[in-house]
Amino acid sequence: MEDFAYILDYLPQGHPERKTFKRDAMAFGLGEMEFKLLELTPKPNIQMTPGERVYIGKDMDQRTKVLHVKRRVNFSELTSAAQTELPFIVEGIIQRDEERFIRFFNDAQAISTRLHMLELIPGLGKKTMWHIIEERKKGPFKSFSDLTARISSLHQPEKLIMKRILQEMEDTSEKYHIFIRF
Repeated sequence: MEDFAYILDYLPQGHPERKTFKRDAMAFGLGEMEFKLLELTPKPNIQMTPGERVYIGKDMDQRTKVLHVKRRVNFSELTSAAQTELPFIVEGIIQRDEERFIRFFNDAQAISTRLHMLELIPGLGKKTMWHIIEERKKGPFKSFSDLTARISSLHQPEKLIMKRILQEMEDTSEKYHIFIRF
C-alpha cells in the first residue's frame, strides 16, 4: 500500500475524454514506493500542481488534499501531460531515495542461469554486470557517485534505473518486474 504519491497531472474539470454529464476533478499520481500509477479524487476546491507530493495512506484527514484513490491506471490511460511529467518525477524519487536504489546494485541476483537482474537495466551489458559483481565483493556501493567512480563504464546509473522503471510501466507484458509492484 502506498502512503504518498506525486501528482503527474491535475484536471480540475475532469478528464476531457470522458463523456459524462458531470465530470469531477481528478488527478493522476505516481506512488512513491511501488511506482503504481493511480487515478486520484481530490477534495473539493483543492488545487494540485504536477510534482507535488500528497498523502494517500489509510489515515487521510482534513489536512490531506486527496479524498480517495479511485483506481490504478495503465500508462496508456495517462494524459500526455502526465506522461511527459513522469520521467522527471521518477528521477526525483530515485535521487531522493538514493540508498534504496544503490541497494539494488548491491543486492541484485541471478534470475536464471542465463540472466541476471542487472542485465535488465537498459544499457547495462554482461561486461558491466560482471564488473559490478566483482566490485561489490570488495565492499558495498555507498552512493551513485561511488558506483560510477568504481565502475568506469557506468554513467548516470539513476537515469538507467529511471529508464527501466518507465519500461516496466509502459510495457505491461514485461516478464520481469524489478521496481514496480503489480
